[in-house]
Amino acid sequence: MSTVGTDSAASSGVDVARAALLELIPAADIGDHLGEEPETHDAVTYLFECVRAGYQGWRWSVTVADAPDSTGVTVDEVVLLPGDDAILAPEWVPWRDRIRPGDLSPGDLLPAEEDDERLAPAYTAADELPDPRVVKEVAEELGLGRKRVLSVEGRELAAQRWYDGTHGPEAAIAQSAPAQCGTCGFLVRVRGPLSQLFGVCANAYANDDGRVVSIDHGCGAHSEVQLNKRNLPQPLPEPALDTLRWEDLETF
Repeated sequence: MSTVGTDSAASSGVDVARAALLELIPAADIGDHLGEEPETHDAVTYLFECVRAGYQGWRWSVTVADAPDSTGVTVDEVVLLPGDDAILAPEWVPWRDRIRPGDLSPGDLLPAEEDDERLAPAYTAADELPDPRVVKEVAEELGLGRKRVLSVEGRELAAQRWYDGTHGPEAAIAQSAPAQCGTCGFLVRVRGPLSQLFGVCANAYANDDGRVVSIDHGCGAHSEVQLNKRNLPQPLPEPALDTLRWEDLETF
């Protein structure tokens, strides 16, 4: 054991540390003495096993010291510290960073931050129209319209997310499709800056019905798809006319 000032302090350090620990912690939660770690020439930290349920691998740490002017060993601090194999809680992550698409249940609320970079003042949307000045003047005077709309950053993030997802050109169903959504009669074009890249599928029999799809997405329910001859139903044989009469049967 490491010495603490004098030999008497060294011999009594473990007992002093355990006695101090027992004043604060139930004896049932304190295990064996695991060792000690020197802090300074006059201070040593004694480690005891923590046997409290749920604290596997944790250790009680008691630091004692023998100050030069002191007549005996004194206790500096008592703490509970994790060991190398301690069970620790995962690193805390704010709920806004933990939430994922599909996590919201009916009744849940997810307010947007005031400084959300995906949103911009609503009057900026007028820049997409032929004469934005007129729209801005009327909206500002009457207070009409939405308070905020998608910012350029928000629009780009959404476009990239949709394009890289299961409704973009890299989806397995799109890779095997006979044609792209851009040439499909069931595609409903969206308005605004995203209209050049996305639309909404309106084919009730397609997997993407009612969903935003990229123009270069595709599936087997394309409006102009046709079956190959080998996939067409086999033609029926020529009809056979039954010309026999009862009189003819009696002759057999």
